[in-house]
Amino acid sequence: MTLSKSFIYEINTWVWLNDLSRRYQRPVQLGDVPEEVLDELARLNVDFIWFMGIWQRSPAARASALNYTHEYRHVLPDLTDDDVIGSAYAIGAYEVDYHLGGREGLAALRRRLADRGLKLILDFVPNHVATDHHWVTQRPDCMIRGSRGILMKHPGLFFETHSPDGKPLVIGHGRDPYFPAWIDTAQLNALSPEYRQVACETLLDIATQCDGVRCDMAMLMMNEIFSKTWGTFLAGTVPQTEFWEEVIPVIKAQYGEFLFIAEVYWDMEYELIRQGFDLTYDKVLYDRILESHAGKVREHLLAALDFQIRQVRFIENHDESRIAATAGIERSRAAATLICTLPGVVLLHDGQLMARKVKLPMQIKRQPNEPLNHALSTFYYRLLAETHASVYRHGTWQMLDLSPLHEGVNTHNNLLAYSWRSGDDLRLVVVNVTPNWSQAVIQPGDWPAMTGGIWSLYDVLRGAYHIYDGDKLVTEGLTVEMEPFQSCIFRFERLDETSHLWGDRARKSGSE
Repeated sequence: MTLSKSFIYEINTWVWLNDLSRRYQRPVQLGDVPEEVLDELARLNVDFIWFMGIWQRSPAARASALNYTHEYRHVLPDLTDDDVIGSAYAIGAYEVDYHLGGREGLAALRRRLADRGLKLILDFVPNHVATDHHWVTQRPDCMIRGSRGILMKHPGLFFETHSPDGKPLVIGHGRDPYFPAWIDTAQLNALSPEYRQVACETLLDIATQCDGVRCDMAMLMMNEIFSKTWGTFLAGTVPQTEFWEEVIPVIKAQYGEFLFIAEVYWDMEYELIRQGFDLTYDKVLYDRILESHAGKVREHLLAALDFQIRQVRFIENHDESRIAATAGIERSRAAATLICTLPGVVLLHDGQLMARKVKLPMQIKRQPNEPLNHALSTFYYRLLAETHASVYRHGTWQMLDLSPLHEGVNTHNNLLAYSWRSGDDLRLVVVNVTPNWSQAVIQPGDWPAMTGGIWSLYDVLRGAYHIYDGDKLVTEGLTVEMEPFQSCIFRFERLDETSHLWGDRARKSGSE
């Protein structure tokens, strides 16, 4: 599919509908979300809404989760058993949960989102299902299977159930090779021809209901990784084709614009793009931003542009801690400016824009009341309005060189600077990713001819104008002084004699 700068907004569906039900003092489901709420989503200037956790929850996963209520109470002190719904990633069935409004409710919501120019993303969990998913007993050839002897030797890795005719089945629990098995899940067999067929059938049905899927832990399905994870428990030979190389083309053949997004780690991003994914998570950038290390971020951004535009940039999602809690408000502003103005797709998380700090367990449907930061929300709305501009979607992006303002003072290494240009439409982005006051001289890159004129640099995030002499910009560069974690987006405009800013020549050197 054709990729351009896009924004995805992730919503924890159960929690969101629960909040709306309290807000409107009536039960709210997918099919009857109030118009003003959808208008609020549209005003974010995003492209996709990811309704996370929409599939049917598992009774067995809920029963398992009820054993861990003591772990949820630090998040929700007034937790009740009714708040516990089981993990969103121990799927009971690929049917829209009836508590949320079912398939018809989702279809109605999708139509209303489309009327507002918003597309819909849902989950696909390729590695595992809930222990009571019907595939476990009715299609056991889709699963990792064991024996009574294996169960005795590995009781935490396998469990026993029964086929419809009462025969015992020993099935593996879903797992990641670096962590204990998830006891509320059953492991699907990525190497099984039957499961690959079932995955195609499931995804074809999902593709009738949305515009793309976020595929959980997508790298676990790669032949090499899966074989190492399950080792001697596997039967048969490893297929010559990869799981995703077999599955994705089947869906793309019928739904060519359907979006495949891979949650991926362990430096497997390029390989999953090669196997057919449109987009992959950029966890490396997330980690380097939290390190506050401009040099490592800059090094990461030297990757080829055709790779960068397929990266999903984020500073928060349901798997990670809330950015306001881990980094603080000011640092989160700089990080947000960075991900929203770099090439690639942006993932934003519901609550991120209001500085929520509590990371919710996936097993509960209600979130605590928290003080919300409306000033941060205003910042995000301004940022998202700016990055909706055509120049970020169709312009040319360029990293810029920085040099020290004074010899021996190397704080310029704390800054990142880059530009977007489409014709004469130019943006300059400067971000201080460190807690240190810093200064630098930015060398012009592929900017329009500036000599012989006066230029206004409008600071989008602060609403301030700066006036510069074009000749000096070309010969001397642009001097910037940045406070800790400060970020700026400058919009360039050549002034003429009719401009109300023309007479303000006192600042043309760049000083306030």
